Amino acid sequence: MEAFTYPQIEYPESFKQKPFFDLTVRILNDVRDHNYDDLATVCDDDFGIIDINPEGGSEIMRDREGWENWFTGLFAKLKEMNAHTWSEITHYEALQGTDMGYGVVDFDQVFIVGDKRMRFGVIATIIWKKVGNEWKESRYHSSLKGMKEEA
Repeated sequence: MEAFTYPQIEYPESFKQKPFFDLTVRILNDVRDHNYDDLATVCDDDFGIIDINPEGGSEIMRDREGWENWFTGLFAKLKEMNAHTWSEITHYEALQGTDMGYGVVDFDQVFIVGDKRMRFGVIATIIWKKVGNEWKESRYHSSLKGMKEEA
């Protein structure tokens, strides 16, 4: 079986110059790669997260235990399905203070399983906080904008 190759995405300089862009790409790529360990180091999620569940609704995790269960379960399910998924950022804005900041990211979530390819439009708000010398995701809230099946 041939290994799946994810597309290389080149983002505009205007995105790259904004606060937290590299961290935002990092967490989206951690989800793509099912890299739980790195994702867990970047995400603090004091107040949990709101993510999109497989049915297109909201999945609410209010604490770290819920967060851990969500991502370990999600990554196991995607692996079992032999699904491939990645994100393509389409719009990005962010502001940074001394110890807190936030970003608003629009992205297309591409999902492939077997011969089926879907594209989901997503908008997310990410709250960032400074912990020591590092920025951590403190809260993530995403909403589905729409979806379409691609050929």
